[in-house]
Amino acid sequence: MERLKAALVGEKIVPDTWHRTYRAYLARLVEVAGQQAWRDDRALLETVLQSWPPGTRARQMAFDRLRRLWLETSWPWPEGLQTMRGNGKAAADPEGVRAFSDEEIRELRSRLLRSRRLTPGNLAAWDVLTVFGLRPKEIQGLQLDQVDGLLVARVTRSKRSSKGSSGARIVPAVPPAGWPADCFDLLGRWKRHGLPPGMAAARSPGEVLSQQLSRLQIQKPVEIELPMELTTYGLRHAFALRLGQRLGLHVREAAEVMGHSPQVHLSTYGRRLDQPALLEKVKERLADQQRQALGLHKT
Repeated sequence: MERLKAALVGEKIVPDTWHRTYRAYLARLVEVAGQQAWRDDRALLETVLQSWPPGTRARQMAFDRLRRLWLETSWPWPEGLQTMRGNGKAAADPEGVRAFSDEEIRELRSRLLRSRRLTPGNLAAWDVLTVFGLRPKEIQGLQLDQVDGLLVARVTRSKRSSKGSSGARIVPAVPPAGWPADCFDLLGRWKRHGLPPGMAAARSPGEVLSQQLSRLQIQKPVEIELPMELTTYGLRHAFALRLGQRLGLHVREAAEVMGHSPQVHLSTYGRRLDQPALLEKVKERLADQQRQALGLHKT
């Protein structure tokens, strides 16, 4: 493992990426390899990949990262293994992205308020994610303000990826149903507490928030369950759906607020945004056919 790490880190990836992205997959490979004598590489890799459910994004990521590590050793990647990667999109939830519902957001906030480990600054950070739909990393360097009576967030972090880049932007608060207009005095709380020091200094605020969410999801007693498949991005997904379903923003407008391209917005949220209108259209067409059939029957 150390030799492979030395071959990758520095020239091709930074140490942080190694620990976050590759180390766990290599550790799993080493663990499975030591369980028995394998007849060939394909049998070993198939068993390793079975650690993740088929047809999921997690399996795709494991496949891609193991293949990268394997090829770095100059070993030939076994033929026919591509079928193990699957297609995460084809296996996606027919309902689309898994967003927090308004009821789940209320339950999350209730658990945050009851927690003895989390501070008012932590609660403010979670409320910011909820009402502005930010990526976790965007809460670093964030500034809150009020413009013409509207609570807004000034995002200063930029994001670059293979899908494009986004720079600084202003995001209006769009709280869940039932929230007061001032989002429980979010501006005042943010000014008083700011971002918790541990989160402000963290390399990845998302990891800190994910750990907090994992503890909150098993907290008892509860009014409703918070399913383990919910992630911090579930609040961003919920925000995006509010923009489309509640405010009726055009895809281009919503994408601008979210800080990504219209193509990304459509590919991520199109299914959830289009489904209500599609079901209503089918319902209307079926009703028309039934009326026509009754009319023909009478004649």
